[in-house]
Formats: sequence, C-alpha cells, structure tokens
Amino acid sequence: MEGTLIWFNPAKRHGFIRTDDGERLRVDEGGFEPGHELGDRMAGTKVRFERVDATDEPRAVNVTVIPLDAARRARSRRR
Repeated sequence: MEGTLIWFNPAKRHGFIRTDDGERLRVDEGGFEPGHELGDRMAGTKVRFERVDATDEPRAVNVTVIPLDAARRARSRRR
C-alpha cells in the first residue's frame, strides 16, 4: 500500500499515515525499515507500507519512504 505520513513525533516514537484510500494508520518507530531517518519534519512524505490488524487499531509496518524522482525535484527548485 501507499500513503502519506501525516506526522511523526520522535520523542513519542510514533505517528500516523493516511493511506491513499483515506484510512488513518498508526506507525511506530519500529515499523520503519532500517536506515530511515525519523524526524518531526516528515509530514507530507510519501511512504510505502504493509497494513496489519493489531489488537487495538490497524497499524503500518515495513514502512519505506518513496524517494522523489529527479523530475519532481527539478520542478520544485524552479518555483
């Protein structure tokens, strides 16, 4: 699945993702694949993940950041 990180709080070690279908999923620090730098300025970051049904609420696991392609980055610099 894919979605957008709504927010992530490093101090609390969790955040939320909005799926492309509009569902809100909790993501814990351990839900990210190794090598991803987690910070509080990640809101709006596109991510790819797996959805799992946990006992209290659905969660996102195996979360990876979708890198911006070169064309999108070049366009954003010209603005």
